[in-house]
Amino acid sequence: MGKPTGFLEFDRTASVKEPVTSRLKHYKEFVSSLPEESLNQQSARCMNCGVPFCHNGCPLGNVIPEFNDAVYRKNYAEAYEILSSTNNFPEFTGRICPAPCESACVLGINQPPVAIEEIEKHIIEIAFEKGFVQPYKPLYRSGKTVAVIGSGPAGLAAAAQLNYAGHQVTVFERDDKPGGLLRYGIPDFKLEKWVVERRIALLEQEGIQFKCNANVGVNISINDLLREYNAIVLAGGSTIPRDLPIEGRELKGVHFAMDFLKQQNKRVADIALETAPILAKGKHVVVIGGGDTGSDCIGTANRQQAASVTQFELMPKPPESRTPYMPWPQYPFILKTTSSHEEGANREWAIATKKFIGDEEGNLKALVTVNLEWKINEDGKAAGFVEIPGTEKVIPCELALLAMGFVSPQKEGLLEKLEIELDARGNVKATEKSYQTNIQKVFTAGDMRRGQSLVVWAISEGRECAKKVDSFLTGAANIW
Repeated sequence: MGKPTGFLEFDRTASVKEPVTSRLKHYKEFVSSLPEESLNQQSARCMNCGVPFCHNGCPLGNVIPEFNDAVYRKNYAEAYEILSSTNNFPEFTGRICPAPCESACVLGINQPPVAIEEIEKHIIEIAFEKGFVQPYKPLYRSGKTVAVIGSGPAGLAAAAQLNYAGHQVTVFERDDKPGGLLRYGIPDFKLEKWVVERRIALLEQEGIQFKCNANVGVNISINDLLREYNAIVLAGGSTIPRDLPIEGRELKGVHFAMDFLKQQNKRVADIALETAPILAKGKHVVVIGGGDTGSDCIGTANRQQAASVTQFELMPKPPESRTPYMPWPQYPFILKTTSSHEEGANREWAIATKKFIGDEEGNLKALVTVNLEWKINEDGKAAGFVEIPGTEKVIPCELALLAMGFVSPQKEGLLEKLEIELDARGNVKATEKSYQTNIQKVFTAGDMRRGQSLVVWAISEGRECAKKVDSFLTGAANIW
């Protein structure tokens, strides 16, 4: 424990953000680094609890009190060693994770929790700066080959762990560059792509091969992979967005959120678009969906100089702090105000879109909405949403972005040709005990298996899946 009285002496301090007026003019990250003294003070707030619930809050089981202690002692090499023992990509989670570890922090019972995510980001960036991060090449090669399909966080984590185990790993990515969601889903102002490219370069130096523009099941034969590789990991993510099949859905100006976000990421990377541009400039934008993807749309639309941005959420407005129904250390479902919300957005709660209205040329010009009420039956069971009579209204809108989550992985192509077994939700069926599908040598991890989730969960899934693949290939898992 760095300083026994640290949590009594120091308040939680966040990094300074660039002012809204200036950061809206670019797509770069806008959060500064903490000075070393402030960083040490933040790590000193960790109490080294007898039972550190933060371990349980983190899907990766990060050893948080120990790396906080190392940061307090300014032993960044030790901090990096501890952090990287459980997390392959702290430079990603340190930027975009919602930090469930902080919700479980014991200090959070009556004070702001330890700034764990902030400290994690600093550890890895200091490690890169000081040269602690070096390619790790296995001492031997097993002679076994593994194909990982999908280069998002789950695929990259599985590939990294299997490579460390000595297997020869090839990652197949259908886009033009690896990274999956990290590259073409998350805006640059949250995760600049040089961060992704730095990690990909490191993985290549460690011996992992990447094959891009390789759409397995379309221009790459899955049967060839089944013959050529000793094991296959399906890590293609949950990519089919939830639609809103209401009147006017076909109008020009109604788009899925990921189509909008991917285009902007390509513009920033100076990559030519293959589809018609989706732009918010000068338009009244409505984002339908209240999650992280919707928040990313807000930040992007504001940077594109939208006339206005409104966000719809079906659920009622959540409380701003914990209630008796969400006690510590449970994850609190409270009001989340992101940096994108701070940049400007009108947030509407308990509201549904009834109809899209178009002009004579088929362009979207407005929405019809209605307010909702959550009903409970007399027996205490939820009856669902009920429309409140007389609350219908028309809202001007030239660009509607559907950000209501994802329902399943894509079936056409790879999964259909594999004749893979799916679960009741349409995800690839595999248990947490085996991560193995109905085809013996085919495993799955990440959103493709568990459904839409967090990047930190995807990394955890990839790591756990790699253990099972290694056991399948070798008959043992001693290295784990």
